[in-house]
Amino acid sequence: MASVFIKSPLAILAENAGGGIVVREGRILECVAAGKRPAAAIDEIFDASRHVMLPGLVNTHHHFYQTLTRAHPAAINKDLFHWLRALYPVWQRLTPEAHRLATRLALVELMMSGVTTTSDHHYLFPAGLGDAMDVQVEEARALGIRLTVTRGSMNLSEKDGGLPPDSVVQDEDTILADCERVLGRYHQRGEGAMVQVALAPCSPFSVTRSLMCACGEMAEKHDCRLHTHLGETEDENAYCMANFGMRPLDYLEETGWLSHRTWLAHGIHFSDEEIARMGRHGLGVCHCPASNMVLASGQCRTRDLEAAGVAVGLGVDGSASSDSSNLIENVRHALMINRLTYEASISHLDALRWATKGSARCLGRDDIGEIALGKQADLAFYTLDELRFSGVGDPIAGLVLSGAHRADRVMIGGRWTVIDGMPVGIDVAALRAAHGAAAKTFL
Repeated sequence: MASVFIKSPLAILAENAGGGIVVREGRILECVAAGKRPAAAIDEIFDASRHVMLPGLVNTHHHFYQTLTRAHPAAINKDLFHWLRALYPVWQRLTPEAHRLATRLALVELMMSGVTTTSDHHYLFPAGLGDAMDVQVEEARALGIRLTVTRGSMNLSEKDGGLPPDSVVQDEDTILADCERVLGRYHQRGEGAMVQVALAPCSPFSVTRSLMCACGEMAEKHDCRLHTHLGETEDENAYCMANFGMRPLDYLEETGWLSHRTWLAHGIHFSDEEIARMGRHGLGVCHCPASNMVLASGQCRTRDLEAAGVAVGLGVDGSASSDSSNLIENVRHALMINRLTYEASISHLDALRWATKGSARCLGRDDIGEIALGKQADLAFYTLDELRFSGVGDPIAGLVLSGAHRADRVMIGGRWTVIDGMPVGIDVAALRAAHGAAAKTFL
């Protein structure tokens, strides 16, 4: 492969790389200090003088199918449990074709915001959707975006005292058999992996203890990650106390999930002792600022979690609660809501770290999330040409404070996947029309 010198960026979030970087064979071959020339032989040059360069953003929690029910009239202005009760009867109508369109649109939207790696937590399996994981892998491979596909699950329905309707849950044997199948077929290990698999029972109130334990054991067997919702609302704490006689983190420990393999979505309502325990066991938490604000769930204690040794990442969460799939926008949301908790000690660099290196840690990866020698060439490029950026003095701070929402270019593994703000090989207008038509059937 050719050696590409990405030259003279307007600004770059990296150490000693003011002159740019050299990319070859999908990795960062060289970081070039300001005013210096590359030592390596160069085949191509890309002039980045208009661009602010960030490591490719890493999204660690989403629900792609929910792009079909943004701002749904049945669910506006509700807290989590009432929101779920309103939308589960709608989501049970999910079809294979709608699922594919939702996945494609979410991936494109994420990538256009600067995301180079994403996870998705899919736990909804109405009739005909048994190949949901295969569809997501196919769509990610077609776009060239890295994906941690989480084989989600629910096996407690309304008849069992759970929230979801009977039509969207599966029995434990079916779930575990498909987890084994998806792991065997798609889980890649090691540096540069494009597809990895995690096991992801939805939440303590939608799966059995037996399923939680079995997924934990399977993760050990296959060396994969574990993911679930935890600590999102006080209602969840009350549910766990009433049904299990313990708080959610204690339940997690009892089922074998208090492990370095585990990253949690939301992670808001933990005590000081629980945060310290999470740090000792090497857990990660995906902070979902937009969703937490929309559902009034609370404020994640990001700084306390990091101080305890917990990996803190960032996620857009489902597009029916955050109502977008835009991670660079969530960087700004993260900065703003954390200022309310920690005042001005939280900076734009904290929020960017959560969206890059912190998120990579949540996914168990050290080959992405930063611009450094030997790392994967996953990069997001933003311009400051819009009126909102006029007058910006610090280009990297300006991206966050002035509200960047769209990348001009994206590179994944050394390959351009977004050029001039548009995804390569995708007819965005046609995708919007097809997805919009499918979404109307959910109203």
